Amino acid sequence: MQEYPYVIVGAGLGGVSAAEGIRERDPNGAILLLGVEPDLPYDRPPLTKQLWTGAKRVEEIFLHDEAFFRDHKIELRRGVEVTRIDPATHSFIDGQSKTYRYGRLLLATGGTPKPLGIPGGDLEGICYYRTLRDYRALRSAATAGKSALVVGGGFIGSEIAAALCMNGVKVTMIFPSAWIGSRVFPQSLARFLTDYYRNKGIDVITGDAPASIAREGDGFITQTRAGRTVRTDFVVAGVGIAPNIALAQAAGLKTGDGVIVNEFLQTSNPDIFAAGDIAFFPEAGLGPRRIEHWDNALNQGKHAGRNMAGANEPFTYLPFFFSDLFEFGYEAVGTVDSHLHTFADWQEENKTGVIYYLADDNRVRGAMMCGIFGKVDDARGLIGKAEAVAPESLRGAIRA
Repeated sequence: MQEYPYVIVGAGLGGVSAAEGIRERDPNGAILLLGVEPDLPYDRPPLTKQLWTGAKRVEEIFLHDEAFFRDHKIELRRGVEVTRIDPATHSFIDGQSKTYRYGRLLLATGGTPKPLGIPGGDLEGICYYRTLRDYRALRSAATAGKSALVVGGGFIGSEIAAALCMNGVKVTMIFPSAWIGSRVFPQSLARFLTDYYRNKGIDVITGDAPASIAREGDGFITQTRAGRTVRTDFVVAGVGIAPNIALAQAAGLKTGDGVIVNEFLQTSNPDIFAAGDIAFFPEAGLGPRRIEHWDNALNQGKHAGRNMAGANEPFTYLPFFFSDLFEFGYEAVGTVDSHLHTFADWQEENKTGVIYYLADDNRVRGAMMCGIFGKVDDARGLIGKAEAVAPESLRGAIRA
């Protein structure tokens, strides 16, 4: 039976960053990195951004080449699924029924797109957009003049709708809320962006959702709850992901909305860690939550790796996230929730400025910098003060 001091289950950004974190403290301990996808580990944000604008090519999104893993003594196995973990014996079994032993193990298994849960929602050809394989298939289908229905008005839905539109596809969006990004944007900005998308030529259907999907020739016909009929060449679903926690649950680890970890990113078993999309962690100063963004996977993964190698450092980093919607771009940090009180400090309304998200006691809990970049640390400082402020006093606190 093969034995490894370090095993990482999941070869996305979080898993690769963990391997790098281990190597910062332990240059020689054997690392086994297991991923279910056949490709080399890659960056996900370009799948809805730079790959569609031509700013990057597929070969530029891989995190490292094969030589990197070899040179850093990281044994990378692609297309491998872990089917069972036994914490009592420090062992796990892969999809070929081979058993291995580990010293410390990291779960960085990411998430799986949520199904639509309607008749026809599982039809072959519906794209639940998540992976490089999905990008390649959609890119091949998304030729100018084709039509697409994008289900979802959140991060993935809004980004892929913009990407398709910019490549000559006739796009229809549908989602149950009143505005694009209504969970994060205050209503005035969400309303502006919804009109902005319509002005770009996207047919935005709000307050509605697919009721059924059927094949019609080479395309699809979607019936909505409100009685609309939408015919398109293809359907793309972007309605969020569910964290891949089944492996952790079967191993008896404590779970909830993700795998529950402490400030050191340890699960209820101290020799098993979790990071990235699946980790429900005590975010510094903001309370426990799970974050599905690139910066969190990058930094949490590296931190978990360092702790696997004995660093014993609490994770106090405040992750940020970003998005590009046509020409509108932003960076955000902290709790960015439209249910909080907001104060907008616009330099140019709905284009350049900062939206502050405030708790009931007027403490800054989050900030979204629209058209302003490189100011995340300034926003972190305001959040870190954890003191009540007069909203007007925030005017001019962060500038382009």
